[in-house]
Amino acid sequence: MFFAKKSKRFCVEMGEQTTLAARFVALEDGLLVEEVRELAAKDTDGLIEWIKASDGKGATGLAPSICGVYPAKRIVRRQTLDLKRVKEPTYFNEIYTQQFRIEPDKYSLKVLNQGDGSPYDTIKATQKEAIFCGLPVDDINEIQDRLLGYGIYPERLELGTLATLGGLVSYLKFKQSKSPVLVLEMGDETTQSYIVSTDGVDISRSIASGVAAMIPVVQKELGLKDQESAMKLFYSNTFDFTSMGGTLVKKLVKELQSLIGFYEVQTGQSIGQVFCTQLPANLSWIATTMATALGVPQLDVELTPWLESLNIKLGERVTANPPDKSWMGLFSLIASYENAIAEKK
Repeated sequence: MFFAKKSKRFCVEMGEQTTLAARFVALEDGLLVEEVRELAAKDTDGLIEWIKASDGKGATGLAPSICGVYPAKRIVRRQTLDLKRVKEPTYFNEIYTQQFRIEPDKYSLKVLNQGDGSPYDTIKATQKEAIFCGLPVDDINEIQDRLLGYGIYPERLELGTLATLGGLVSYLKFKQSKSPVLVLEMGDETTQSYIVSTDGVDISRSIASGVAAMIPVVQKELGLKDQESAMKLFYSNTFDFTSMGGTLVKKLVKELQSLIGFYEVQTGQSIGQVFCTQLPANLSWIATTMATALGVPQLDVELTPWLESLNIKLGERVTANPPDKSWMGLFSLIASYENAIAEKK
């Protein structure tokens, strides 16, 4: 086993807008999530206080945690491989430099199988589709130092994107869903888009348009004097942007319609639902607007039965106010940990 019975562990998902955290404990037959907490990404004092108030710290004085992060320069992309070249020592580096436009020696990179996320076997090289993922080494060091400053010891540091995509594939299998889902990971400057199904990640694309691109449109539509005023209003949760929502997401929707059209022509399958992640509660209207503009419903996630199927139970303090679908990433991190424990046993 990875940890002793009844020992406390934490899970922290740190996004651009929101930090989600949970405390859980190991049981004989799975995990029990005792408490969850949602904080603004900038509320580091609140996170530190919550960690300090918990009784799960080890001998180091730090809280052992699974941590999911979303650094701006992260890479999670599906790539079609030339199987005749996979064994060439320079082939992957060519993909990094020519396709992804990065310096591979400055990144920590992994190649995974597209269907199940297992490590890609370059010796056998039988899978034509792969998922390339990674983040800058400097980001890893900075994130680890920051977590330690919060009183958190990152036992596992993962790209939250991978956990969320893996969790969604698992959820679709659990629900026996046959419809592909468009996943939108909305950041300030970019939107990472994926289409997933029970077969894994079918397509990926990074779009250079995020939440911040909506601010100038708000300024123009409302006749505000500057973008700073527009930004304050946009994030204040005091104004209903629903009526102008279509205008705010117009640019992004155009890009996504192109992606969806390409996918449907290539596969003959239609997108069944859309799932937006990394949006705080005060911007949840964006998800509704995106679904309406694209003409597809939002994915209605039922977390509790799915988690129970994975031997993850929710404590009374959690079920009193059940987490909604915005917690999919965090619970996917916990689920991956429980799966690792089961395999270890």
